[in-house]
Amino acid sequence: MRPLRYSINVTQDGCVDHTAIVPNVEMHQHAEATIARADALLFGRVTYQLMESAWRPPASDEMPDWTQPFARTIDAARKHVVSNTLDAVDWNAELITGTATDIIVAVRALKDEPGTGIYVGGVTLPTLLAAHDLIDEYEFIVHPRIAGHGPYLFGGLTEPLDLEPLGRTEFASGAVATRYASRR
Repeated sequence: MRPLRYSINVTQDGCVDHTAIVPNVEMHQHAEATIARADALLFGRVTYQLMESAWRPPASDEMPDWTQPFARTIDAARKHVVSNTLDAVDWNAELITGTATDIIVAVRALKDEPGTGIYVGGVTLPTLLAAHDLIDEYEFIVHPRIAGHGPYLFGGLTEPLDLEPLGRTEFASGAVATRYASRR
């Protein structure tokens, strides 16, 4: 069974709005290494469209040179997109549609496939997956910044998640990435 891993940037006050984080070389190198550990990416519609608009060539060609390893890795990755509003996806992607139950069944099937792992990004979809105990590993990259706004991490989760620390990485920017396994 492939592990499902979740990694997200978050401010000290819990904001997960990607525009609240200042990008830098070190964060992009870490993100590239994170998604390179997976043989599939899983995104909701919003995250997919955000990533596609920034990282699909030729748009990514306009990004700084230090972002290009990330751009190449995400461009080449196999992607699964959860959406009931998109009619079709491309960019090496497959569409997953249906009810929450259909999505849970589809993600379980993806996890049952052989491979090195699945990386999930975004905010809403990971909350649904966490509520159904489908995420095996969490990584929170906490930045030394207070955003003063949301969206917030796991808003609406109805049950607590118990996590076991796996490791921690400190960055020159002051950000700290902490990895956790789900305690089942």
